[in-house]
Amino acid sequence: MPAETPDHDADGAIIVRAFRISLLVALIAGGLLASLIVWFKRPAEKPVQAAKPVRVATRRQHETIPLPKVPLTDITQEAGIRFVHQNGAYGEKLLPETMGGGCAFFDYDNDGDQDLLFVNGSYWPGHQPPDSQPPTMALYRNDGVGHFTDVTAAMGLAVSFYGMGAAVADYDNDGDTDLFISAVGSNHLFRNEGGENPFVEVTAQTGVAGDPEAWSSSSAWFDYDNDGDLDLFVCNYVRWTREIDLAQNYTLLGVGRAYGPPTGFAGANPYLYRNEGNGHFVDVTQTAGLQITNHATGQPMAKSLAVAPVDLDRDGWIDLIVANDTVRNLVFHNAHDGTFTEIGIPSGLAYDSTGQARGAMGIDTLRTGSSANNKSSGELAVAVGNFANEMTAFYCTHGDALFFSDDAIATGIGPQTRRVLTFSVLFVDIDLDGRQDLLSANGHLEEEIHRVQESQHYRQAAQLFLQTADQQTAEQTPGHFVLATEKELGHDFFQPLVGRGAAWADIDGDGDLDLVITQTGGPPRLLRNDQALDRHWLRLQLIGNGRAAQGAVKGANHSGIGARIEVRLDKRIIHRQVMPTRGYLSQVELPVTIGLGKEAQAGEVTIHWPGGVVQKISNVNIDRLTLVRQP
Repeated sequence: MPAETPDHDADGAIIVRAFRISLLVALIAGGLLASLIVWFKRPAEKPVQAAKPVRVATRRQHETIPLPKVPLTDITQEAGIRFVHQNGAYGEKLLPETMGGGCAFFDYDNDGDQDLLFVNGSYWPGHQPPDSQPPTMALYRNDGVGHFTDVTAAMGLAVSFYGMGAAVADYDNDGDTDLFISAVGSNHLFRNEGGENPFVEVTAQTGVAGDPEAWSSSSAWFDYDNDGDLDLFVCNYVRWTREIDLAQNYTLLGVGRAYGPPTGFAGANPYLYRNEGNGHFVDVTQTAGLQITNHATGQPMAKSLAVAPVDLDRDGWIDLIVANDTVRNLVFHNAHDGTFTEIGIPSGLAYDSTGQARGAMGIDTLRTGSSANNKSSGELAVAVGNFANEMTAFYCTHGDALFFSDDAIATGIGPQTRRVLTFSVLFVDIDLDGRQDLLSANGHLEEEIHRVQESQHYRQAAQLFLQTADQQTAEQTPGHFVLATEKELGHDFFQPLVGRGAAWADIDGDGDLDLVITQTGGPPRLLRNDQALDRHWLRLQLIGNGRAAQGAVKGANHSGIGARIEVRLDKRIIHRQVMPTRGYLSQVELPVTIGLGKEAQAGEVTIHWPGGVVQKISNVNIDRLTLVRQP
C-alpha cells in the first residue's frame, strides 16, 4: 500500500496559497493607488505641434511638347568599319574582360574632317588562338563624307596590348593631335609628327607609362596650372592581378563562376602628370593632393572609371570630378597653386541622396543656358551612369556653384534608367535646338544574367533622353528629359548591344552630330544623324597660341581645351566648354557644335581662353565651321 500523507501537510499548503493570494491583492491595490496619484499629479498636457513638411523629389510639371524626329541610321558596314573588339575572354571570367573599350573622334591628319579610333583589348598570355594575329587598336581615316578607311598599320599604330581608353590632344603645341592610350599594364603615348607615318611611341622618354602592374581606365588632357601646355590625368581602377581576381571566387547561382564587383579589390590612386613643355612629364599626383586614403582600410580610396574636367565655379581653373565604382565619388577643386582640395562630400557629389555609394561608370557635364537680360552663367549639371538597379545620377547646382542636389527624378531621367546598367553617359545636342540631350550606352557584365534576374539582359538597348525647355525658369536650369522612342529615332538605335564607350562628331559635314557606341567583345555601332528639322548651327574650332615645345610664348594650349564659349541669341545665352573628354574611356571631337534652332543668326560670341584672355567675336557665320585663333 502507498504511504499516507499526513493531515498537517495539507493544512500547510492551504495556508501558503492563502498568503500568496493576499500578497497579490495587496500589490494590485498598491499599483492602482500609485497610478491614481500619478494621474492626478501629471503636468498640464502641451498642445501637439504640427509636423514639419518633408521635401521629396517630384517630377517637374511641364507641358507636353511633341518630340522632334531624329532618325539615327546604322551605317557601320556601309561606312567601312570592320573593327571587332577583342576582350580575351576564355572562361576564367577576369574582370578586365567586361570593361573595355573606348573610342575617339579626332582629326589626326588636319584635313578638316573627323577620323575615328577604336581601342582594343588583347588575348591573355598563353591563350592566343593558333594562326591568329595579335589584336591592335584601329584607326580609320574619314574621307569627309562619312566613309572610313583602315590606316592603322600605315600610321604606326599596329601595336598589341590590353588597351582600355583614349585621350587625344596636341600636348606639345606643334599643331598635330597626339594620342594617349590607357591599358591594363603600362600605358602608351604616341606623338603625332605629321607626314605619311605620323605616330611614334614616346612613352618611355615622356615618363607617362605608369606602373606596369596598374589598371588604368579613363584619362584626360587639361591645363591644370594654366601655363599654356596640356597636363595629363589618368584614372586607375583597382589593384588587379589574375591571381587576386580568381581568389575572389565570385559565383552566380545556376551559372557558376561569374564576374564580380570591385568590392574585393583594393583601390588605386590616379596619376597627374605635369607637362614640363620640353617633351617630358613629371608625376605630381601626391604633391597636388590627389591621393585620397580610405581611413578604414588605409588603402587608396579611388576605384575610378571616368573623369570630368570642368571649371565648377567659373574661376578660370579646371577642376576634376571623378566617378568611382562602389566607393564615393571624388571632387578635386583647383586651388590655383598647383594643388587641389577634395570636396566630394560637402559638394553633394560623393553619394546618392541616401548617403550610399553607387557603381559609377561614365560621367559628363553640361552648363545650362541663361537669360540674355541678366549676368547669370547658367547652372551646372553632372550625369553619372551607374550599375543595374541604380538610377543614373543627375546632380545639379541651384545658385551655389559648389553644391549639388540629385535631380534625376525631378528631371525625368531617374525612373527610366534604373533597370539598365549604364557605362557611358554623354550630353549631345542631337536635334540642334541649343539644349543638350542625354545619351547612355548600356550593357551588363554577365552574359547569363537573365537566368538570375529576369529583368536583366547582357545586351541592352542604348537610351536617348531629349531635353525640352523648362519655360518657368527661362532655361537657366535643365529642362525636362523625355525618353525618345522608335517614333523619334527609328529602329536601328534600339538594337541591343553590350554598350561601353560612346562619342559624337559631325562625320559627314552636314552640321548635325553623329554617334558611335562601342561594345566589349563585339563590333561598334556607327549611327548617322539623319534629322531634317531645318535648324541652324554654329561650329567653332578654337586654336590657342600656347608655347611650343621649345618654350617662348605663353598662351592657351593649341587645342583650346578648357576654353569657355558663350553665344548670345535673342533671348538666351548658350554656354559650352571645349572638352573632348566625356563619357567613358572615350573622346568626342574638338570642334564645338552649337544648335541655334530656328534662329537664323547668332549675336556676339565670347571666348574665355585658359589663362584669362577674353575674346569677343561678332557676325559669326552660321551653318559652317569657323576657326577662332587666340589673339
